[in-house]
Amino acid sequence: MPTDVIMPQMGESIFEGTVTKWLKKAGDRVEKDEPLFEISTDKVDAEIPSPVAGVLAEIKVPEGATVEINTVVAVVAESGAAVVAVPAAASAPVVTPTDEAPAQAAPAAPATGRTDVVMPQMGESIFEGTITKWLKKAGDRVEKDEPLFEISTDKVDAEIPSPVAGVLAEIKVPEGETVQINTVVAVISGSAAVHQPHAAPVQAPAIAPQPTPEAPAAPQAQLAPPQVPQVLAGRKIRSSPLVRRIALENNLDLARIAGSGSDGRITKEDILSHLSAHGPGSAVAAEATLAAPQAPAARIAPKTPAAPSSLPGQVVPMTKMRAIIAQRMVESKQTSPHVHTVYKVDMTRIVRLRERNKARFEQAHGVKLTFMPFIAAAAVHALTRFPVVNASLAENAIHYHEHINLGIAVALDWGLIVPVVKQAEERSFLGLARAIADLAARARTKKLTPDEVQDSTFTLTNSGIFGDELSTPIINQPNSAILGVSGLKKEPVVLTDDEGNDTIGIRSMQHFCLGFDHRIIDGADGCKFMSEFKKTLENWDAEIG
Repeated sequence: MPTDVIMPQMGESIFEGTVTKWLKKAGDRVEKDEPLFEISTDKVDAEIPSPVAGVLAEIKVPEGATVEINTVVAVVAESGAAVVAVPAAASAPVVTPTDEAPAQAAPAAPATGRTDVVMPQMGESIFEGTITKWLKKAGDRVEKDEPLFEISTDKVDAEIPSPVAGVLAEIKVPEGETVQINTVVAVISGSAAVHQPHAAPVQAPAIAPQPTPEAPAAPQAQLAPPQVPQVLAGRKIRSSPLVRRIALENNLDLARIAGSGSDGRITKEDILSHLSAHGPGSAVAAEATLAAPQAPAARIAPKTPAAPSSLPGQVVPMTKMRAIIAQRMVESKQTSPHVHTVYKVDMTRIVRLRERNKARFEQAHGVKLTFMPFIAAAAVHALTRFPVVNASLAENAIHYHEHINLGIAVALDWGLIVPVVKQAEERSFLGLARAIADLAARARTKKLTPDEVQDSTFTLTNSGIFGDELSTPIINQPNSAILGVSGLKKEPVVLTDDEGNDTIGIRSMQHFCLGFDHRIIDGADGCKFMSEFKKTLENWDAEIG
């Protein structure tokens, strides 16, 4: 029975793809899950496997054609079925039916003792993830639940453990690549046999089961540099829409960038590597590379830059996390009419209480006594008094949340993340302190689970640790309010006693800024919340454990 092969959807917002190369020709034998063709979309370049074993009976879409998702691009039939030639527009050679049996592809590796490692679904609304780092290389021994690779999604950065013990036999997806959930990203074998073609980070966006002449893998986690022809002008430039967009945005001439992909195809890694070495608008600078002798020295495969360089004039592509943060900030400003109100709080009572108790507290409970649990407890108390600040807008209705789920923004070297203390109103001071310390520590070591960064109802963000005196934070959607915590500093303050006498004293003062959505929170409600918050801190009388 023939099986249709369709253009897959490679992401929630992707609706078409370009067939860039057929890896099989009509008449070839294909195994289930064997790479069949390469595609390119706005987001990703990938190899698409055959859904079944059989013979590639018909190629319906030629190389270079762009079609909508779910379009039938080929037909795989049982052995002996009639073979249809590829359309005339295709650039790839085709095989017409003959009396000779088609050449068979090398048989797939036996499945016995091999375990596929898939891109996990890191939350209900997450459909793809980016592999940011492989923690093991092909050939390494891995134990069950030992961290295998790091991923980044819309919600969380996380380390993904190995599902079984064995040997990392094959890495199918290189660092920097974004793939859909349930995509096989690696294979773990129970034996010591290793699939060597994948022992190194791969420059091409996707990995075939066997190495091709265009992109051979080298041992010791290195790749030989692509052979750059002396004259690139006039050649057919093969690249993805994403590569062409990067070139356009950075004024680069693709004809002068060597491609490491099949048939000299320019990959995302190639253009990012060129940008990193030469900067934007540097097509002329690339001429020196073209004229230089072809040095055989090996180099490490380029990876997606993890953080901006401090070199002036350099253009560094955004990391996935940074791009998501940028998108979310713009969406928040476009969604909510922001209003900010600032209160100065006398924290002297808290400062003295903490100083007296911090050593005992840490010794008794194993967690440091910081200012954040005091601030969080005061915020939770004020939210219980004024629940509209803990509410959110949903389809022209105000949703008053049953619980206070407190988001705590954590600054990371590679971005910002907001883990959530769930049901904060039910926690003691010690419970809040432990939860905040635990979430912050695991955020920095990429140990958070998707559930721990979702469903916040109110957010705290502390820029005061960097010396900030006053800032106006952007609301963390779909929250309706966010409380910005600025720096704590000593100031001269006018103090009035019970008889009305004024004196000047040195007090520990701190600015707090409430940003709120004016669609559902009026200025009066925002100020009432802040007044209660201020009063709680200045007159603290609760037990801290």
